[in-house]
Amino acid sequence: MNRIRDRFAALKAQGRSALIPFVTAGDPNPGVTVPLMHAMVGAGADIIELGVPFSDPMADGPVIQRASERALEHHTSLSRVLKMVDEFREQDQDTPLVLMGYLNPIEVMGYAAFAESAARAGVDGVLTVDIPPEEAAELLDCLHRVEIAPIFLIAPTTTEARIRKICNVASGFVYYVSVKGITGAGNLDVAEVASKLEPIRKATKLPVGVGFGIKDAETAAAISEVADAVVVGSALVSRVEALMNEPALIPEEIAGVLSAMRDAMG
Repeated sequence: MNRIRDRFAALKAQGRSALIPFVTAGDPNPGVTVPLMHAMVGAGADIIELGVPFSDPMADGPVIQRASERALEHHTSLSRVLKMVDEFREQDQDTPLVLMGYLNPIEVMGYAAFAESAARAGVDGVLTVDIPPEEAAELLDCLHRVEIAPIFLIAPTTTEARIRKICNVASGFVYYVSVKGITGAGNLDVAEVASKLEPIRKATKLPVGVGFGIKDAETAAAISEVADAVVVGSALVSRVEALMNEPALIPEEIAGVLSAMRDAMG
């Protein structure tokens, strides 16, 4: 089963871009995560990107850093995240699910053990921020064996030669980071994003998602005009933070934000 490929194919046939929300597993407590995932799907999420908490999330801004800290206070380990995925799959066998995180927890578990456990749980893709393609051969081999897509980031500063190198090993989709810097930073220039996507599309037939800096329905709609997927993270995680003392309200709040984005995107 290749849920990511199938979902993008279905969306392309409908002339629509994917909406991919990101939340951190275990934030603000582990009991919120699975109900929140289901609420996001109900609100129009096409693919879910689930963050694996990490103590040093170097690519993330303060909002997602604090989310990791809250999750780690509740001992949300990689193994626990995989159990959440498994629980989600009890009710939803269709929505593609991508884990986003850092290499250290995977190395501690072991590449092969991680890949096999992730596949059993129902993970479809893995985005590991801090491993470049040149150092990823062993991890890639383990992921390919269980048909999990390795997803890589491409930055505004990435050269065309490196874009080709990344696209040669990527699967599922490629993720263009729309602003220089960490998550939650910067303001989007849609025309500039569109121009940066041209060399990526020349290098791959994979769908291209755009994330970082997408803050509201208007931005999501604008990016959906030029990208195959819109990834939204900090704007959602900040809402989770605002309600961390009223966790029962979080699924409905996030669903409202996503519904507005999905409606705006068409």
